[in-house]
Amino acid sequence: MADVTIFMGSASDEEKVAPCMEILQKLGISFAVTVTSAHRTAERTAQLVREEEASGCKVFICAAGMAAHLAGAVAARTIKPVLGIPISGQALAGMDALLSTVQMPPGYPVATLALDKAGARNAAWLAAEILALGNSALAEKIREARRVMQSDVEEQGRRISAQYASQ
Repeated sequence: MADVTIFMGSASDEEKVAPCMEILQKLGISFAVTVTSAHRTAERTAQLVREEEASGCKVFICAAGMAAHLAGAVAARTIKPVLGIPISGQALAGMDALLSTVQMPPGYPVATLALDKAGARNAAWLAAEILALGNSALAEKIREARRVMQSDVEEQGRRISAQYASQ
């Protein structure tokens, strides 16, 4: 049983989605990942949503480029949270995917994140926050990760300040 299911519209999306999987692993969140398409494998996508939901999936993360209908296709088949990662393409630099992912009809929301790796990272963090609503241990892991991030930024600031103060 996976708490999070990640669907990628194409195998070529893997590099851009990898940071999502890395963060979920670090937080100890179980996830499943596969390639499926809203258009090319529509029936398979619907079946996967049913199977993942039946096995206990709590959050779906969908990454797709171009028309980027994957997140909407999943949102049409579940009432679980759906997080969309628009993947940049060559023709419109990801604007097509971003606009497709963010424009869902009322009642079928998709939480749309940033493009590519930045969106993948935040999809993992948002999924973790959703799961932490009922999991105090996970909530503490998120708080600790934020303390580390804060400390890293403060250390970088001190290092840069010291570097230029000595000149």
